[in-house]
Amino acid sequence: MNTNRFIQQAVQVNIPFDMLQASYLDRFIQRRLNPEIRLDAGTLEHGTPGDFKAIADRLHREKLRVTLHAPYVDLSAGSTDPAVRELTRRRFQQVLDLVPLFRPLSVVCHAGYDAKYHQFYLEHWTRFSVDLWSWLAQKLREQGTYLMLENVYEHEPSEIAVLLKPLRELQVGLCLDTGHCAAFARTPLDPWIDMLGGYIRQLHLHDNNGTWDDHMALGSGRIDFSPLIRFLRSRNGLPPITTIENHREVDLDRSFTYLQHHWPPSALRLPSASNDMDVGGPTATKSDRLLSAG
Repeated sequence: MNTNRFIQQAVQVNIPFDMLQASYLDRFIQRRLNPEIRLDAGTLEHGTPGDFKAIADRLHREKLRVTLHAPYVDLSAGSTDPAVRELTRRRFQQVLDLVPLFRPLSVVCHAGYDAKYHQFYLEHWTRFSVDLWSWLAQKLREQGTYLMLENVYEHEPSEIAVLLKPLRELQVGLCLDTGHCAAFARTPLDPWIDMLGGYIRQLHLHDNNGTWDDHMALGSGRIDFSPLIRFLRSRNGLPPITTIENHREVDLDRSFTYLQHHWPPSALRLPSASNDMDVGGPTATKSDRLLSAG
């Protein structure tokens, strides 16, 4: 198999549902691209069962793997406002209703911690968050898939570790977003990997210049991917799901080229004829000792 074609088939490519439906489905099929379908409130409110079924059936006929990205705008699993938590649960229930159709490998959700707001009621935010994520993770496990919590505005890994530790038994994984680390975190990649390496079960890969979440092609910004590459080379077991998150179509091929030249092949998922749900459980690493220490 051509190396670049193998890479295309071994990763997921993020795309909003409405774009996939309107103009990109044929292109994904032609290029054998596995979609990570981003769902938003408008799609969930106005999409019909027939809309979703048509896309899901076509993807399954073509034997393309699917992951889902849940909505996040104005949602908060840990909000102190019960009405906001109820809306958040309702949106996630709408996602759950689509899982039997799309049969995704994983469902990615933003963990949602932002120190500007949540540090003042951290205990309540953590308790409410764990309650809602436990409910969602259990429902997803019952349907054969997994919840991945993604870092966004967290400044340091401990801010998401407080969720991953109590959710471990439900096999909730970390979706490590490299661009968010570079743009919003106050620590480099190394501490994230040291503390949370055992929870990394999905990657969102994109680049930026360290000042904003630009979603540039890999290798075109200032992110140093070498700590992550070293970690992936030393990791045993099933590799994490890898999702490319570029916002411009022209950047996608540049990211594939970067992966071809820099990424260890063992860190990418071999294409499979089946949509295998097993993404592997959190592994026992140094992170377990760090998390156990608080």
